[in-house]
Amino acid sequence: MRDICPACYKAEEEAFKIVYKFLSLRKNREATMEEIVEKTGVEQELIIKFMKQKRLRSSKFPKLSYPCEQCGVAIVEGIVCHACATKVKEAINQHTELEQKEEERKKRLEDHQSIYYSTINQRDEK
Repeated sequence: MRDICPACYKAEEEAFKIVYKFLSLRKNREATMEEIVEKTGVEQELIIKFMKQKRLRSSKFPKLSYPCEQCGVAIVEGIVCHACATKVKEAINQHTELEQKEEERKKRLEDHQSIYYSTINQRDEK
């Protein structure tokens, strides 16, 4: 399923052919993103889309990379770099821990409130 109309898809395919033809030349295999954009006229966002779709691979084109969406460091796959992914995982783990502690606290409070204390005055019993 495509996320764009047929006319836009056709235009993207033409742009892909231009970029791939450019990179297929031995002298251009180590071109950077900026060089590819400059020489082909294809927008960087579209080239990044091709990379994210795994149509252009850094294994074939070693200097081809795009910025991490979090910090901007150069990456060759995914959305964020390893460091940012680690930070996100740590934040999720910390949040999960806090939620668990809050649930435990609520459970203890509920258990404590459900205990019925009866104090009978010994004088009243006589």
